[in-house]
Amino acid sequence: MKKWLTMLFALMLMVGLLAACGPEDTKKEGTSGDDGKSEAAGEMPEKPEKLKLWVNAEEKQEEAVKQITDKYTEDTGIKVELVPIDMLEQVEKLDVEGPAGNGPDIIFQPHDRIGDLVLRGLVDPVGVEEIADEYTDTSLEAVQFDGDYWGYPAVIETYAMYYNKSLVDTEPETMADIMEIAEQDTDASKDEFGFLMEAANFYFVYPFFSGNGAYVFENNDGNYDISDIGLANDGSIKGGELVKTWFDEGYIPQDLTPDIMNGLFKEGKVSTVLNGPWMVREYQDALGDDLGVVTLPILDNGEHPKSFVGVKSYMLSYYSDNKEWAEDLMAYLTNSENSLIYYDVAGEIPPRPDAIENDVIAKDPIYSAFAEQTNYGEPMPSVPAMQQVWDPINDALSFISKGEPVDEVLKEAVQTIHDQIEASGANQ
Repeated sequence: MKKWLTMLFALMLMVGLLAACGPEDTKKEGTSGDDGKSEAAGEMPEKPEKLKLWVNAEEKQEEAVKQITDKYTEDTGIKVELVPIDMLEQVEKLDVEGPAGNGPDIIFQPHDRIGDLVLRGLVDPVGVEEIADEYTDTSLEAVQFDGDYWGYPAVIETYAMYYNKSLVDTEPETMADIMEIAEQDTDASKDEFGFLMEAANFYFVYPFFSGNGAYVFENNDGNYDISDIGLANDGSIKGGELVKTWFDEGYIPQDLTPDIMNGLFKEGKVSTVLNGPWMVREYQDALGDDLGVVTLPILDNGEHPKSFVGVKSYMLSYYSDNKEWAEDLMAYLTNSENSLIYYDVAGEIPPRPDAIENDVIAKDPIYSAFAEQTNYGEPMPSVPAMQQVWDPINDALSFISKGEPVDEVLKEAVQTIHDQIEASGANQ
């Protein structure tokens, strides 16, 4: 009996010791420090040997992510396999590779595709709200859908107005200024233009619609009413008429392509160009100190044009077997220090107040203009129905560029959008 009691006491003591040291040891081994994310209970599962991340297939972005993930491996011992895949091709590829067990733990996506990804069951919600104060409100709004967060914001971008200081004496502030430059500097016979943009591309044209009162879907505190499309209202028609004048006056040629536009601007033949921050490095290489950037010029009604704001984020694959550690890596990739590394190498603005206000960005005369323009913009709708908007409205802009009546083609485009939404089932 005495021997049995002694064995029982020893067993209880051993269990007590294991319980006392278990959680503490697990937490110590399973987190990557303050830069990572841990589970609510403060514990992490056993570390995987590696995590797989589909990085956007762009040289500078790949380089930036590799620098950061190499540090992550040093800090945690977890290898990160980077697979370059164009972010617009990742969705369809995940649809195939995920169920087959060949998919990644993390994908990289623009936020307007979130609704489609969620409805297709390809991604899981994430716990970014635990560190929500580290990101801008706009970026967090962008990665929300159906009451959950679906990504760790990595990049925020919109477009602005570039200008060539050797051709433009005074920084343009209004669209009236831009139109004056267009009238003075345009000589199409010499391939010289005062103002160029992709004026048949709704992504870039939206500010001239929204600034006059247009909208894609009625937005009620982040809830989109996809039955209410505001792309043929009075504001849209006014914006469409403005766009039409650019073609009617010969300021923008009908056959303009992005490559032609960028080439002419880099050759010093264009005074002002509306474009995004992804062209900064190329434009700087070509124009040097002659390159200037300002926020989108104020419209005739005194309103700041409301550009589309895009947020690219790291998202968690539904098929990942290492979800907690995948989130740990996503938080690490987008923390304060690593966001500035990404900005420095890839030239993309992180959606973090501490990064945007950092002297590196705030005092940069080029990137600070893009950062400021995000304050006047609005996130592209992330609902699945947004995918049914682009083609009809771009077709409408193409018709407008060829002189078709603005009100008629916009109304026809909106009807097509309604029909496509119903046919796709995105209205369910």
